[in-house]
Amino acid sequence: MALTDFLRSQFIDIIEWNDDSRDTLSYRYPDDDKEIKNGAQLIVRESQKVQFVYLGQFGDLFGPGKYSLTTDNIPILSRLKGWKYGFESPFKADVYYLTTRLFTGNKWGTSNPVMVRDQDFGIVRVRAFGTYDFRIVDPPKFLKEVAGTDNHFRLDEFADVMRSRIVSVFSEALATSRVPVLDVATRYSELGDALLPLINPALSEKYGIAMPAFVIENVSVPPEVEQAIDKRASMAAVGNLNDYVKYQMAQGMEKGGAGVAGVGAEIAVGMSMAQQMLNQPGGVMAQTTPAAAAASGIPETMGPADAAKALGVSEADVIASLEAGDLKGKRIGTQWRITKSALAEFLK
Repeated sequence: MALTDFLRSQFIDIIEWNDDSRDTLSYRYPDDDKEIKNGAQLIVRESQKVQFVYLGQFGDLFGPGKYSLTTDNIPILSRLKGWKYGFESPFKADVYYLTTRLFTGNKWGTSNPVMVRDQDFGIVRVRAFGTYDFRIVDPPKFLKEVAGTDNHFRLDEFADVMRSRIVSVFSEALATSRVPVLDVATRYSELGDALLPLINPALSEKYGIAMPAFVIENVSVPPEVEQAIDKRASMAAVGNLNDYVKYQMAQGMEKGGAGVAGVGAEIAVGMSMAQQMLNQPGGVMAQTTPAAAAASGIPETMGPADAAKALGVSEADVIASLEAGDLKGKRIGTQWRITKSALAEFLK
């Protein structure tokens, strides 16, 4: 009887694992150098999957349920071990439990600025951070690419391993989406949902995980881009470029600073002079034909920079008016072209 008990203790009869940690992603069942006997019971609970690995090769995968390990239930492992007619003797294999429930509220962030190509501002440095939810959807891929042979792979280890990878996938998705930086910095609450269809395929293919939720809590851009955003918001509030200049003057007068008010007055004078130059006989707008324009050296069309110089405002203000439709222009690729007649019409 003692010998029977001894032999029985050398084999694994029941394989099961209860996770009470709430932060375990994968766990290798400890076999204590024992073998799994024919007909052993495998118990897989809800939110668990079990992956058999034999000599580095992935065998059978089990979802929730109770199984008796026979050749009918482990066809892949049977093939790997070369059991042509079934097996009667015990065998050894690594058994990994993986948690498939949703892990929520995980933090991500860019440790260094991400370089983004923008149609309005060129190359822009962007920093971002937020949270994400994820779950394991492809156990073999996850074990191979993320957890490896770790006996007990936890959430904090996952965060360390995946932080830079998730930022990389986010950067690629942002570049692919071609979302303007102005929208990235002002509508990031919607951006996460928009990027999910681009992020998920990459994460599933590379790491065997899926993200039901990807939240961008904050995006920061360089100061010059912030200033352009502020100016655009101000123009949206006042409606058009003429009112914006008046708004700037009123702001300067309200502060009581002669210098600021003087600047506002200079802007107004510049606007007036520009209008006179455009409309006076023999002026810019009087030369309406291409031949006349060529003879005078003044082009029929101009870019936002030339229009801004003529109006005495910034190029960003002109672009904002073009996008709002207050100033008529033609967009070719990423560049705007404005005719003299459109500029004159805008100043009326």
